[in-house]
Amino acid sequence: MFEGFTTEMVDCDGLQVRVTHGGAGPPVLLLHGFPQTHAMWHAVAPFLAKNHTVYAPDLRGYGASGKPPGTAPYSFRHMAADQRALMRHFGETEVHVVGHDRGGRVAHRLALDAPELVRTLTVMDIVPTHLLLDELTRQVAAAYYHWFFLAQPAPFPETMIAHDPDAYFESCLLGWGAAHLSDFDPEALTAYRAAWRDPEAIRGMCADYRAALQVDFDLDAADLERRVDCPALVLYGADGAMAKAYDIPSTWQDRLSDMSHRAVPGGHFFVDQYPEQTTQELLGFLERQDVC
Repeated sequence: MFEGFTTEMVDCDGLQVRVTHGGAGPPVLLLHGFPQTHAMWHAVAPFLAKNHTVYAPDLRGYGASGKPPGTAPYSFRHMAADQRALMRHFGETEVHVVGHDRGGRVAHRLALDAPELVRTLTVMDIVPTHLLLDELTRQVAAAYYHWFFLAQPAPFPETMIAHDPDAYFESCLLGWGAAHLSDFDPEALTAYRAAWRDPEAIRGMCADYRAALQVDFDLDAADLERRVDCPALVLYGADGAMAKAYDIPSTWQDRLSDMSHRAVPGGHFFVDQYPEQTTQELLGFLERQDVC
């Protein structure tokens, strides 16, 4: 995976972040989601790198990146600050930011906290955090039960997951849109399994979800009147749980001033299921902005 790319650890204001990077041209920052790592971009990054400089880090708490103690350090604000430090390390001052799942929430927070850094914003298969939690429905609670299971006080979810991490996290990969394990590249699955078998990664992922309820909800409530003004793309899986529960573009309408949107085949993990279509949508959007 990532042939021709470089992988290194970068000190981001005291937190070690693993990042894989390569290519040349306008910079693109790719942010993965739960329960994955930067490996989810293995089929997309090489095509983007033909005309862009691509950065694919592991979020804090995930993969090989740092996993600080506590809950508050796992807010999307802290995760976004990691990305600001990472881009500063590489001398990037304006970047296309693309995020799937948790990475999409980090990307949204980054666009709010550092609008000067974010050239464009792409969020994949999410509705805004505050909206999901504030207007929770039975349908969404049943589909996204993991938000509330993982957010339970430690060490309850950690202990249960550690009994069989593969069984638990693979059940997540197979949810939210009828995916099959065969939809995931074998090398990527190997990378995910190696990461989520680490007890510290399990703790980090639980802390991520605890922070969403304990910290991020209030941060987002304070920013409900703010809009992201850069060009934004909302991509979502046509068969995913969110598309069945929401009109996804409408959930972003009052948060993104310059929004386009597209449904792509597949469920929540459409990046893994349909990487070619995902890449085409991304490239079309990014190249239109590159010439502006």
